[in-house]
Amino acid sequence: MNEQIISDAVLVGVAKKGSDSGECERSLDELARLLDTAGGRTFAKMIQSKENEDPRTCIGSGKLEELKNLCSDNDIHLVVFDTELSPSQIRNIEDALDEVDVIDRSMLILDIFALHATTAEGKLQVELAQLRYTAPRLIGKGKQLSRQEGRIGTRGPGESKLETDRRHLAARAAALEAALHEMERTRSTMRAARERSGLKKVAIVGYTNAGKSTLLNRLTDAGVLAENKLFATLDPTTRRLELPGGTEVLLSDTVGFIRKLPHHLVRAFRSTLDELCYADILVVLADASDSECAEQLRVTDSLIAQLGAGDKPVLYAFNKADLAEDGMALISGETQNAVFISAKTGMGMDRFLNMLEALATAGTRRLTLHIPMAEQGVLNQLYRFATVEDVHYEDDRVTVTAVLDSRAQGMFKDYIV
Repeated sequence: MNEQIISDAVLVGVAKKGSDSGECERSLDELARLLDTAGGRTFAKMIQSKENEDPRTCIGSGKLEELKNLCSDNDIHLVVFDTELSPSQIRNIEDALDEVDVIDRSMLILDIFALHATTAEGKLQVELAQLRYTAPRLIGKGKQLSRQEGRIGTRGPGESKLETDRRHLAARAAALEAALHEMERTRSTMRAARERSGLKKVAIVGYTNAGKSTLLNRLTDAGVLAENKLFATLDPTTRRLELPGGTEVLLSDTVGFIRKLPHHLVRAFRSTLDELCYADILVVLADASDSECAEQLRVTDSLIAQLGAGDKPVLYAFNKADLAEDGMALISGETQNAVFISAKTGMGMDRFLNMLEALATAGTRRLTLHIPMAEQGVLNQLYRFATVEDVHYEDDRVTVTAVLDSRAQGMFKDYIV
């Protein structure tokens, strides 16, 4: 990968006339944090208020001229739009600005993913997303692309392939899809092995930089990179965790969520995000010290529903509570199963673990089962999916006393007395 080039940039947002301008400003603030994570610096922010987006340049000729003067007067060579741009819009804007690279929010997020992907699957996912989204926006720039190499918006596993034509891009994308499909088969095998373990699966989900990796490290000594940057970790990690009452679960962190997360990025990382769909319990982590906590929680809940996991049992954990001045007000009567914690200091962790164990053991019952002698395989499965307390062998059957959760009760319902 090429050496990172620090870039000063102008950030551009588009607010629909009559809409909440504060929302556009907050989104630009988040874009500035994304730029910082990518190694850039925000020089200035610009907001264009329009009834409808200009189909050629997004912001219109007048605002574009203002942007051109700002860049030329201050030697700025990067502009980041907080909205999705079409390939033709990027070309038109760059033609007008001259010697200025133009990228959009999606390209910036992909650039960060490219910097932080560490596993083979993560790198392939990034490259495929780049080929589908970024490459069409860079093809045809010719010599300009070589000038961009290593800059924000063009880095990552796919950067050396961005100058190839569309036919080669299609062939490469097909090869990547095949490789990712094979990796998904491997992931499914690993998932099946975790199923056979009989342990409940818990996924930590939430807004990026809410502290998911810090929480995983606090609970399991996982050693996952935890930085005060957006999308500092991309690849999921799973560890075994023993809860206070002796219940064991498998705990995983996931890719962080963010407002305006494009649908094509959700699709690109679907196999990774699917981990939360296979979880039995979701720990939704929110940053209680962030003034945008309520909005971030709304975005997280919306994306969980979009991924088809809205029916999972949820424990809401408001992290960084030691830094929150009025965090208690964040929990409304609608937010059930909520706890304030600090993954960094350990504050509230005992209560968090007890609440998590209560969810993990919900519906658990001590039951008696009669298993025919001819079905010893069922007994073996019972040891995997339940806590067997007593086994008594009789002439034609085995009488077993075991503690079963609701899932195991469904699996062995034909043998329960």
